[in-house]
Amino acid sequence: MASIPSNDNQKLEEAARAGWLYYVAGKTQDEIAKQLNTSRQSAQRLVALAVSQGLIKVRLEHPIRRCMELADALQNRYGLLSCEVVPSESNDINSTIGLAQAGAAEIERQLKQRHAKIIAFGTGRVLRACAEELPTMQCPHHRIVSLVGNIAQDGSASRYEVAIHVAERVGAQHFPMPVPVIAESEADKAGWQQLTHVKNVHQLASQADVSFVGVGDLGINSPLHLDGFITRHELAALDAIGATGEVISWIFDSEGHLVESEINNRVTSAVLSPSNDKRVIGIAAGDSKVPAIAGAIESGMINSLITNELTAEALLLR
Repeated sequence: MASIPSNDNQKLEEAARAGWLYYVAGKTQDEIAKQLNTSRQSAQRLVALAVSQGLIKVRLEHPIRRCMELADALQNRYGLLSCEVVPSESNDINSTIGLAQAGAAEIERQLKQRHAKIIAFGTGRVLRACAEELPTMQCPHHRIVSLVGNIAQDGSASRYEVAIHVAERVGAQHFPMPVPVIAESEADKAGWQQLTHVKNVHQLASQADVSFVGVGDLGINSPLHLDGFITRHELAALDAIGATGEVISWIFDSEGHLVESEINNRVTSAVLSPSNDKRVIGIAAGDSKVPAIAGAIESGMINSLITNELTAEALLLR
């Protein structure tokens, strides 16, 4: 977002008003110009400014037939509780455009529920993008829980913490997982998990009404490796035993079985237990992630999916 000098706050307020009139109230630019007592050209520039400054976030609500057909086919093929497929950008299977908006829409639907809910989150780039799309809300009756640790082995914090970001935007209680994503040793993991506050977070995570997670692949650009949670040597060792993907750092093969690895023995994340009344929604797309998404579904760690058209087509061809 381009910076705006502080003395231009009035201009932003006018842009926000113009954007609302155009995108929400459905006014024409001539009508906006008249209401704001300005020229049509100025009204047009104000609407453009509202978009460029991120004051307007457009969400497509019209169900697109092809996407709905793919979602229905995926749901039947993989026994998913729910599935949403968004249009792919051009012919790029790796584009994540639309995923953040669709994910944010589903998170918002959960937050708008009047009865108190426990809503759990994994971490990652796409989930963080979903959080950025959320409007500011006040939901103090909900509890937002982290499913995964937020510290690397060197003590640095995760760059893609999601739960705390969501909680701040919606005014909800937040329960972080204040432990390393992957412990230094099994003994360290046991020690961390004996701490009362960590036990409490794990218990809340097990009671989550709905969970949102990303799905990571284990190629050279694996988030676990890029973000410093596993070494390149460990990544190569996982590849050698057929590891395909990960969800909140639990690593599995193409058939969805957790791999026999000392890394899995040191993962501190919550254990996902989807059921017919507890959705775990995976949000992911991309050519390299197709085997990982399929494995995540087969593993039973996710029972719902948000993806794009080309990824959906690739999943159906497996």
